[in-house]
Amino acid sequence: MRLNRGGRVLAAVATLVGAAAAPLAAAPPALAVTNPASYVNTLVGTNGGETFPGADTPYGMVQWSPENTAGNQTRTVRPGGYGYNATRVRGFSLTHMSGTGCAGGSGDIPFMPYVGAVNSSPSADTTDAKYASNFSHADETATAGYYRVGLSSGVNSELTATTRTGSGRFTYPTGSTASMLVRTSNSEVGSSAATVNIDAANRTISGSVTSGNFCGYINAVGRRSYYTLHFTAVFDKPFASVGTWQDGTLRAGTTSASGGTTYGTDGWPVAGRGSGGYVTFDLSQGTAVGVRVGISYVSQANAQANLAAENPAGTTFDTVRQRATDAWNTELGRIDATGGTTAQLQTFYTALYHALLHPNVFSDTNGQYVGMDQQVHSAASGHAQYANFSGWDVYRGQVQLITLLRPDVGADIAQSLLNQATQNGGVWDRWTHNQGGTHVMTGDPAHAAVPSIYAFGGTGFDATGALNSMVHAATTVTAADLSRDGWNVMVVGERPSLDKWLSINYIPANGNAWGGAGETLEDSVADFGVSQLAARLGSTATASQFLARSQYWKNVYNPGNGGYIQDRNENGTWPSFSPGSSNGFAEGSAAQYTWMIPHNVRGLFDKMGGNATAVSRLDSFFHNSDGSWALTGAGGTKSEMDNEPSIGVPWLYNFAGRADKAQQTIRQVLNALWAPTPSGIPGQDDLGAMSAWYVWSAMGMHPLTPGRAELLLSAPLFPGVTVKRGNGKTITITAPGAATYVQSLTVNGTASTRAWLPESFVANGGTLAFTVGTTANPSWGSALADAPPSFDTTVTPPATNLALNRPATGSAACNTNEGPAKAVNGSVSGGTSDKFCSTAATKYLQVDLGAATALKSVTVRHAGAGGESTTWNTRDFDVQVSSDGTTWTTVSQVRGNTANVSTHTFTATARYVKISIIAAEQGTGGATRIYEFEVY
Repeated sequence: MRLNRGGRVLAAVATLVGAAAAPLAAAPPALAVTNPASYVNTLVGTNGGETFPGADTPYGMVQWSPENTAGNQTRTVRPGGYGYNATRVRGFSLTHMSGTGCAGGSGDIPFMPYVGAVNSSPSADTTDAKYASNFSHADETATAGYYRVGLSSGVNSELTATTRTGSGRFTYPTGSTASMLVRTSNSEVGSSAATVNIDAANRTISGSVTSGNFCGYINAVGRRSYYTLHFTAVFDKPFASVGTWQDGTLRAGTTSASGGTTYGTDGWPVAGRGSGGYVTFDLSQGTAVGVRVGISYVSQANAQANLAAENPAGTTFDTVRQRATDAWNTELGRIDATGGTTAQLQTFYTALYHALLHPNVFSDTNGQYVGMDQQVHSAASGHAQYANFSGWDVYRGQVQLITLLRPDVGADIAQSLLNQATQNGGVWDRWTHNQGGTHVMTGDPAHAAVPSIYAFGGTGFDATGALNSMVHAATTVTAADLSRDGWNVMVVGERPSLDKWLSINYIPANGNAWGGAGETLEDSVADFGVSQLAARLGSTATASQFLARSQYWKNVYNPGNGGYIQDRNENGTWPSFSPGSSNGFAEGSAAQYTWMIPHNVRGLFDKMGGNATAVSRLDSFFHNSDGSWALTGAGGTKSEMDNEPSIGVPWLYNFAGRADKAQQTIRQVLNALWAPTPSGIPGQDDLGAMSAWYVWSAMGMHPLTPGRAELLLSAPLFPGVTVKRGNGKTITITAPGAATYVQSLTVNGTASTRAWLPESFVANGGTLAFTVGTTANPSWGSALADAPPSFDTTVTPPATNLALNRPATGSAACNTNEGPAKAVNGSVSGGTSDKFCSTAATKYLQVDLGAATALKSVTVRHAGAGGESTTWNTRDFDVQVSSDGTTWTTVSQVRGNTANVSTHTFTATARYVKISIIAAEQGTGGATRIYEFEVY
């Protein structure tokens, strides 16, 4: 999601403070990474990626991080609360989301150490001129589980965390008046209510804030509160004085206050509104002030219980910091990347860090959490409820990465999504924030994410209940589905215009969704996910029903506009069109979305005209006319590798027999757009979605499609990678030299020419041994029989093409290098010479299968599939079979064919199969051109 995003700043050269580590050996023998947390630099992405640099733990409820200011107390400088170019801080908030769009969210309960007496209301400081402080990046450290900054006021601020608590250490200048402001009402996008209570006898400040309002400035449906955060903060120094404020009034000596900022009339906090409390400390026993803070979304009692369980009295700051580091080393250490440069390791482990922040734990130590029905529920014993699901972003690879490493966490996330849907009247909201549904973005992403979690081994949840709920939501039209409330960013329906999906089988241009064509693709992917979960659970009828629905994308593919996915009117007509336009799409163009058919790439390529056409279009998509790379900012007809609709596209070369081009493109993106710098994440990180892409790609793998666990392959960025799954399975990857291009591969010791792995590899683990080099090897992964699987409701050939490399005969060839064998070699990637061509008076091509075989279909790849003129596609022909090669039976008569790729079904048992050409071309030409003749 990139709403309200500024332009991307390209990666700088210098690396940052706080992630220094000794470089590892670049050549074998590689040294194992024993302290991966030391490579994490949490300032990465803070200039455009919308990440935050503060302290947290894996999947932690607390993210204690700075709130920077540019002089307006009602606006965050970036959605993550921190912008690298804004070197003034107004507080350190306990909660954050990493990489979001809009104006951010959470940022609850900012603590601000202030040097001096508090003599006016902080809410009246609307430009943050007084109760804020400058700082310098030279005096800042940001790494996994720890953040420190020296403020210009003289306070040294240090933060660390446990899952549900934070520890702070604030060292004030000697002889100063040491104050602490707790701005309870000042969440990043405001609040509707807030309370604060000061207990001087027990050195405690506690209270709550009620907030929500994610993207509320965009549409009124978002201007509401849906969560309350409770906190309790216990300090280790006595209070010398206390006070509170409410709006513009300071109330020295008081110990309680209340009042939110409100959301105004336009979804923005109102300047000058809000409440909070302050204390000054007795520094007679030292200038360092420690604080332990517990939070809960359930109650004040639970906040106290969380603090007692995870960060009890007597626990030192350094102890908590070490435990946070240990926690990160445990999770980051599940992937051991060896042999890379320091910069590569910093980028890799920082990306993995960002991918493991969300969804985050939402239930308390006693298991309680507030559901989307605003009632208190309890997670099952030994499990946790998770929150903050950026669905449109993370279904493409991030939830799969989490589940690869931690199937137990993946399963809990799936159960959490089901719990939320159940508590939400059966609605699977596409973007959930704490216990609220925000409806932001498009599609029905949980229906893709949950089946993906199951496919990757996260099966420990109520999968049958989830399937039943998803099927009901995808087949039952609700009033919200018929509503345009929230259009366009936060349409309220789970399946906007579901009635049209069920009747005309696409979402029309005038439907309720944020872009009909884009929504059609998203719903197709979601339905494919449902079909796969149903198949795994034995619900064959449901699997078949939703697999058919997953092909509705074909109804918005317009071959007449150059072959693009396009918005379509409800009456079936096509409106005016430009491939670079975003009409009909969310955060992308027709040219960018056309590739987003991950479950049926073969079907898409065949509609485009075959592999050669698809490769040509992919080349144009990733390059400018002068041959330079077009990876970001090159316009709507080119890729945008800084946002989700484009990130899966480089892998599609694998489906077209040009895995070498995938390897080249992926390596270029890894090297050019990513770096261990503030601007080193291309675009918003979207709760780890973009970082997950980097981790997968650096390992040389990527999930095939939502709902499945096959992996597409490319060249690893590192000479060695070991993945230690939480279920005990191990994946070992070696690629000595870590060069760009795959020369060969063995899978568990057996040579493989396939640029993908079956689901069994993820389930069982294994070893990939790549031989890589600096020169492209177009032959590896090029055979049609080696292409990754696609899923369609039409004839799905078995894994083996029976005609592949079998003896072939035919009529006289046009040229000596265009004989019958070219049509059964499994490839169309050799250009216009990789075909059978004949101008004989009687034209035919036949193949000997070697023995009588039960047959179901043949597929013919005509001239257009090889990149030649589609007018040369074979027009009229018969498919014939024979047991002895002498007596032939016609099993399919084809007349008037115009397709580049045609499939013909029949039932027969035969040894020989023949195509007898009657009319060689569309016009009067005399040559027949068959690029591949496949028998199944």
